Amino acid sequence: MEILSDELFEPYLSRKRAVGWGLYDLLGIGKGDRARMKAQRAQNYLFFGAPVGMFFTIDARLEIGSWLDYGMFIQNIMIGARAHGLHTCPQAAFADYHRIIRAHLGIPQDHTVICGLSLGYEDKAAVVNRLRTDRAPVSEFARFVGYES
Repeated sequence: MEILSDELFEPYLSRKRAVGWGLYDLLGIGKGDRARMKAQRAQNYLFFGAPVGMFFTIDARLEIGSWLDYGMFIQNIMIGARAHGLHTCPQAAFADYHRIIRAHLGIPQDHTVICGLSLGYEDKAAVVNRLRTDRAPVSEFARFVGYES
């Protein structure tokens, strides 16, 4: 089962690229500097130095409704962590290696690794934590029927 599509389309492709280039710009990684890009991506697999790394799996037979429920469950863990002064980072990068992770952690064959999650305290001195991404206005992705502003 493929978790992430390699075939992103607009406007999602541009948004993904903008976040990536914004991060690389903060870190001083120039376009084409593949070695430093690879090294930065590798930080995902170290949970960005967080003291706790979590994996989330789902029974592969479950459909989109269950995936939506699971996303809300993960978000609630993230909100709960903030309530206790902790920070989190959900990490889709692990989905690329779900078969390997599943084998190493003894996760049943009928389960898929959805994502990882770093949990710890924010390193305020870390340059990556200064990244602020643009957000699309709500009017670009939502429509409110019966509401007048």
